[in-house]
Amino acid sequence: MNLNLAIIGDFNADFKPHPATNEALSGVAGALDLALKMRWLPTRSLIEPNDSLQEFDGFLIAPGSPYESMKGALNAIEFGRTAPCPVLGTCGGFQHIVIEYARNVLNFEDAEHAEYDPYASNLVISKLECSLAGQFLEIEIKEDSNVFRIYQKRLIKEHYYCNFGLNPEYQEVLDQGGLRVVGMDQNNEARILELPDHPFFVATLFVPQLNSSQADPHPLLVAFLKAMAS
Repeated sequence: MNLNLAIIGDFNADFKPHPATNEALSGVAGALDLALKMRWLPTRSLIEPNDSLQEFDGFLIAPGSPYESMKGALNAIEFGRTAPCPVLGTCGGFQHIVIEYARNVLNFEDAEHAEYDPYASNLVISKLECSLAGQFLEIEIKEDSNVFRIYQKRLIKEHYYCNFGLNPEYQEVLDQGGLRVVGMDQNNEARILELPDHPFFVATLFVPQLNSSQADPHPLLVAFLKAMAS
């Protein structure tokens, strides 16, 4: 089967998670015997309404922030959420999925990201007290979630590459508003989000692409490509 994947982000070969994303997805596609065509879409190219998004079977919202255009990234996320089309956001992708949902679903029109505007009054994404970049940390998954069905276990350990995350003050509001917090760290802070009734809509603060190969494909990436193929 031929699949078209849009990777939303501003590719930088010197930023480790970006080439790792290409390598990981190619490996998973190979393991699943899928023909995967990947195209990076720069965020500035998505500022205006873009009919070309309809060409894709799924959207990976890439690590790395700030993006050159937050608006462009949010437009792509909204398209994938409402189409509906499989969406996976990792690290910076997690952060922008939160902003899009807060603005467009929960009506926090001034929801902001501290990396773009650290003095904003409604910082839904805030700087982490301690950087998680380069760390492998344990996460507990809720057993009534789609993500649990993917992993088939409650405790996992994942690789991070980020300095920003969901402001804990908004965690309950987001969860009760429909974007469920289904994975938490030892401090009960959100690390995995999902839309339960979407074909596939998952956001992870960690970067599964850094821990995946054709010989040992990451379960989230496998589930994502299978959702694209279904």
